[in-house]
Amino acid sequence: MEIKFLCPYWGMEGTPAQEFIEKVVKAGYEGVEVNSPDDVHFEKELLHAIQENHLAFVAQQWLAPKSETVTDYMSRMETLLLRRAAMLPDFINSHTGKDFFSFDDNCRIVEKCLEIEQRTGVTIRHETHRGRFNYSAATTAGFLKQFPNLQLSADFSHWVTVSESFLEDQQESVEQAIQRSGYIHARVGNTQTPQVNHPFAPEHEACLNAFVHWWKQIIRSAEAQGEQVFYICPEFGPWPYLATVPFTHVPIANQWDTNISMMNYLRTTL
Repeated sequence: MEIKFLCPYWGMEGTPAQEFIEKVVKAGYEGVEVNSPDDVHFEKELLHAIQENHLAFVAQQWLAPKSETVTDYMSRMETLLLRRAAMLPDFINSHTGKDFFSFDDNCRIVEKCLEIEQRTGVTIRHETHRGRFNYSAATTAGFLKQFPNLQLSADFSHWVTVSESFLEDQQESVEQAIQRSGYIHARVGNTQTPQVNHPFAPEHEACLNAFVHWWKQIIRSAEAQGEQVFYICPEFGPWPYLATVPFTHVPIANQWDTNISMMNYLRTTL
């Protein structure tokens, strides 16, 4: 199975599309994940540069928080998912639902996503993320049982932080999620934050090992299920994910360099 590494646009917002893609290609990535701004010119330039450089493309669906009904949320989500699908990505990585919506209401939202998949032919994978319907391992297990076709984007750093553990007592739920994960956000967190200050610092060795173990399991599972290509996005983010020196806003690590270091490390480890 071929593994392709994607560069996140997160942290580079405002960078012109062509400039972003040139930097991505020079760094050795095979694709990008982009939460495209509401800018038709940017989208056209982005898609042209992606095609010209034969890159993989994952479109992200993310909605800013807003006080609204479930129905209103679903309408906003559907509009954005259809716009992302129209860009013909390899798949969509979706921030789906809200943690405070009821199980039934989040089921309505998931059902809508599955219907959009069928309508557009574009796969939607749902990122395991704080604040979403799948904010914890145990909660996600219920949705995986309800929806046999539900696919995940694995970012277990959120689950580690939410549970304040490395999920030692939730192995069954983690295993179920591993079997449904078709994409990895390769970020290392710990029990108090979804992003350690540097994944290769010796004080974070145990954290790194735990996440690499999960990632290897996900890749083995995908390969056993017949997947030919698997996508990984090293996704260490900017401030406030990235800690800064107090009173200065100076980051204590370099986001771009950290993500490249993770990509290069995983190329030789997985």
